[in-house]
Amino acid sequence: MTVNGEEVTREIEGRLLLIHFLRDHLGLTGTHWGCDTSNCGTCVVWLDGEPVKSCTVLAAMAGGHEVRTVEDLEQDGKLDPVQQGFMECHGLQCGFCTPGMMMTARALLDRNPDPSAQEIREAISGQICRCTGYATIVRSVQWAAAHEAGSRTDETDSPETVATGTAS
Repeated sequence: MTVNGEEVTREIEGRLLLIHFLRDHLGLTGTHWGCDTSNCGTCVVWLDGEPVKSCTVLAAMAGGHEVRTVEDLEQDGKLDPVQQGFMECHGLQCGFCTPGMMMTARALLDRNPDPSAQEIREAISGQICRCTGYATIVRSVQWAAAHEAGSRTDETDSPETVATGTAS
């Protein structure tokens, strides 16, 4: 399989889950392991460009496919706007759900560069955050969308201004 642009090959047990392959065999611990039952969404990665819960995918099933993890969001030392939005708008508290939320948010913005708050909530509805109440996560994704849409040149906009849609 290809993981974050690098081809990897390992001998593994047939029952090894993708989450454990990424964390234990490749050392990519940014993807978190939560419930093993696909309820929490902390383990979301992309498989051929689609968000999947890696606790429900056998590593062997990913053979010949492309996997992208949260470690691949940052490029050339520059944070992805989603990562920056989570930082600017306090979209995380304990941080446990954050990698899965960010991967889901990035997929949403790639498909819909200007999602409504309701569309963001729907996109992340398969994930559980026990800390934030989701409002700051929604604002973080809105911040990322606004800054991808051309607001990046005006870094003086506060996260609250951009998130409420009152930015110039």
